[in-house]
Amino acid sequence: MSGTLPYREGRLCEGRVVVVTGAGRGLGRAHALAYAAEGARVVVNDLGVGPDGTPDPDSPAAQVVEEIRAGGGDAVAHGGDIATPDGASSLVHTALDTYGRLDTLVNNAGFLRDRMLVNLDEDDWDAVLRVHLKGHFLPLKHAAAHWRAETKAGRTPTARIINTSSGAGLLGSLGQGNYSAAKAGIVGLTLVAAAELARYGVQVNAIAPAARTRMTETVFAETMTAPGTGFDTMAPENVSPLVVWLGSPASDGVTGRVFETEAGRITVMEGWHPGPTEDKGARRTPREAGETVRKLLAEARDPGPVYGA
Repeated sequence: MSGTLPYREGRLCEGRVVVVTGAGRGLGRAHALAYAAEGARVVVNDLGVGPDGTPDPDSPAAQVVEEIRAGGGDAVAHGGDIATPDGASSLVHTALDTYGRLDTLVNNAGFLRDRMLVNLDEDDWDAVLRVHLKGHFLPLKHAAAHWRAETKAGRTPTARIINTSSGAGLLGSLGQGNYSAAKAGIVGLTLVAAAELARYGVQVNAIAPAARTRMTETVFAETMTAPGTGFDTMAPENVSPLVVWLGSPASDGVTGRVFETEAGRITVMEGWHPGPTEDKGARRTPREAGETVRKLLAEARDPGPVYGA
């Protein structure tokens, strides 16, 4: 078992063990480095694939591990496919076998295969749903099983899960029906997990980040371009402070929430709430139903625009 990091007063995650999926590049890499800087020992997961999920011969997980170690931190690489039961199980066991514990899981892995719906192949639908939604569910399931066992053994953890949704999952995004559906599903998964796992000392939240990554720097090239000088609003490192705080004991009591975050902005998203309503107390005719809907829509707030519309 690896030794603990030297204690530094005030570090939020001193001695905690954190797993970050898709941590070889972009947001995941930024999260892994930020956790290490706050005293965590990090399991750096990355399958090492291209932006569309095809094999990449140069897996970056080991490079991130070396960055962390060069800065005086402690990390280990994991190259398994977290969208398979064996890969997700081995991810959790890598943390337990290496460090003897698991405290925080950050689900971040994903890729894009963008098409308008009429051109979207079933394989591209399945691949994106698999890596984003199944790739969140399986690591969450295996981590939660470990924390439930700890609770039953009288060792209730201070455990944290941070899931990665997107503005596309909250509002939709043209040309990203598969990605939007997956990211919306992650929000639903987050809410259910927060309710079910609270009894085991687990808090579950989600972020909807905007940052420059391999998935966004081409799709939103103008917005994502780094400035020559001044504050780089789209740097992925801007998102990581919130992720680190949510994964630390300092976030006690915060669960079942979704946060939009980019640049220096953090927004608590409030989700679906009942709007205007009318109860007739009896069955309506179709024409009456339509008249009621028109009346209620006139009183309701307009939804936010779909990205790209």
